[in-house]
Amino acid sequence: MSAGHDHHHAPTSFDRAFAIGIALNLAFVGIEAFYGWRINSLALLADAGHNLSDVAGLVLAWGGALAGQLRPNPRHTYGWRKGSILAAFANALLLLVAMGALVWEAIGRVLDPDPVAGREGLTIMAVAGVGIVVNSVTAWLFMRGRQTDLNIRGAFLHMAADALVSAGVVLAGALTLWMGWTWLDPVVSLLIAAVILWGTWSLFRQSLHLLFDGVPDSVDPHAVHVSLLALPGIVQVHDLHIWAMDTSQVAMTAHLVMPVGHADDAFLQAATDMLHERFEITHVTLQVVNVPFTRPCGDWSSVPAVEPLPADHHHHHHH
Repeated sequence: MSAGHDHHHAPTSFDRAFAIGIALNLAFVGIEAFYGWRINSLALLADAGHNLSDVAGLVLAWGGALAGQLRPNPRHTYGWRKGSILAAFANALLLLVAMGALVWEAIGRVLDPDPVAGREGLTIMAVAGVGIVVNSVTAWLFMRGRQTDLNIRGAFLHMAADALVSAGVVLAGALTLWMGWTWLDPVVSLLIAAVILWGTWSLFRQSLHLLFDGVPDSVDPHAVHVSLLALPGIVQVHDLHIWAMDTSQVAMTAHLVMPVGHADDAFLQAATDMLHERFEITHVTLQVVNVPFTRPCGDWSSVPAVEPLPADHHHHHHH
């Protein structure tokens, strides 16, 4: 297929971003865990644990991106493209678990504060300050890919969340130093966890949706249905399926009923180009028949033939 191969330049260029991000974060986890353990600061230890889950997240995301580059073969006709969706899902799951552990520990600390943690405010601030830099740099490496690829978006979110975590830790350190508020350390941990859970939820939901061949958020299935019906000579659209092949490419199949005339290459090319331009669907397979011979699949059958859908007509066949 000529259409859609312009999408392939994205993943390869992130190899360096992943390598640098993993190296930076591993070094930082070491520093943070060491100082957190030495001065008994929950915020630092929690952040180290969370940064370790980040390294795992980056490794996952990289694995997903690399899997997507493996060539298809007769046994794996799509290659290992779903790897990136699986990676985005695993990444979200990992963050949710890490945050759950952090919340549990922080609640314990709020109920039973640790006076020692408050005295080492400067160390905490210095270490977390390094964290802001490390995480901001890593997030910036993934900045340009976050719109087009859910997997890269997962990596970006992870790193941006971390820069935020570190900023919170710096703030807590400063206030603890000035006011002697030892309860602030765990409270900041809780706030941070809440922010990250909120950000991760959509990644979790979206990747789970794609894992079960849901229609990607970027595509409106009704609009696709209507524009296929609008093609010259088409009276019905059956068996329309839209799904994500990986975190940046969308595939679609449909049966088109065309009672008069026949679909030549020019018709199919025009239809394919239309779907590519209007919906960014890169992998299109169309079957054209004069008389429908398959039972329609899904509840699109109630969609009126030829005339476009009224706006309030909602049949979601991907839920």
